[in-house]
Amino acid sequence: MQLDYPMRQRLIHQIVNRTGKALEHNDESVRRAILVVVAEEFSGSRLTVQERKRVVDQLFHAMRGLDVLQPLMDNPQITEIMVNGPEKIFVEINGCLEPVDIKFHDREHLAGVITNFFGCANRLIHEKKPLADMRLANGARVHAALPPAAPDGPVLTIRKFTGIRPDMAALIDSDFISEEAAEDLIRAVRERKSIFICGGTGSGKTTLLNILSGFIPPQERVVTIEDAAELNLQGLDNLVRLEARQPGPDGDGAIDLTDLVRASLRLRPDRIIVGEVRGREAYDMLQAMNTGHPGSLCTGHGNSCQDMIDRLALMILPAVQLPWPAVRGMIGAAIDILIHVDRLPTGKRQINEICLVQTDAGSRIILEDWYKRHQSGGLVKCENESYDRNKAL
Repeated sequence: MQLDYPMRQRLIHQIVNRTGKALEHNDESVRRAILVVVAEEFSGSRLTVQERKRVVDQLFHAMRGLDVLQPLMDNPQITEIMVNGPEKIFVEINGCLEPVDIKFHDREHLAGVITNFFGCANRLIHEKKPLADMRLANGARVHAALPPAAPDGPVLTIRKFTGIRPDMAALIDSDFISEEAAEDLIRAVRERKSIFICGGTGSGKTTLLNILSGFIPPQERVVTIEDAAELNLQGLDNLVRLEARQPGPDGDGAIDLTDLVRASLRLRPDRIIVGEVRGREAYDMLQAMNTGHPGSLCTGHGNSCQDMIDRLALMILPAVQLPWPAVRGMIGAAIDILIHVDRLPTGKRQINEICLVQTDAGSRIILEDWYKRHQSGGLVKCENESYDRNKAL
């Protein structure tokens, strides 16, 4: 049985009246209250046990979960949920986006679900603070926007953490990377080369970072730094995980990535892994790479390896008073290998290029093509092709 919106709201009102401020109770207490109200409401009806259970689940999801979106959260095949308003909901399955036949009653219904969901996690989102994000206990990342930041209605995006950790063999089988390139990157990790992975959202940056980190010698001490913890490093006994924190309801208590990078240097790391570089912390990260922490790994958003160099320079400039050539020289001295990954319209993810980063006598960055995605679709080592190498930027 599927409850319509008015009936669901009426039953929720009864439950709240019975339990007081229902959201202050634990899940077990709320579910017991729901069972009592459902038993009274449908006493004498012909609903089966399974139908009554579905009614209880609907009410529980509406009060403690994501309401109509909860079945999407529970579906392991869905990796991302995108709500573009009460009537436009899309999901990602196997890398492809498709609409789903699920709707909210109206804008107020969707806004109520968002505020309630963030409220359960002690996070505020309202008209004066219309943008918010958080990480769920299961690793999923949630971002929401309310009017006036979202003029067409509330927006919600949930990137689920699947818990699946593919290995290098799986990437080779899917043509994400060639076997030869995989062997070279594994060797680079073991030889403590600093590697930067760039690409768009959902292109596979974190997946590749997770897999490469598995080849770090187990005796090394590793510190990970993330805005939202999603790295799943295995086989490292001496591992320290640091996670940024947004300010609390009073506006205090924020811990940003710059704070964490600086703190990590006092933890005696052999390597530092930054989940995603996006701002001023890039300067501290590169400083760490240049001052005794080779072999570090990190990711960032960029359209190509060359574009990522420019973006990193622009991230560093606000944090340090240095001329443009000096900033670029710092980048060239810190990073040994740049990898660009991409997600095709078909949903397929692949490495487009791998570049070696060097500097000349004038501290100019030189990107030397190491691997390129050939027109035939394969990832080819550039020494076997006539590519333009040693491009001074």
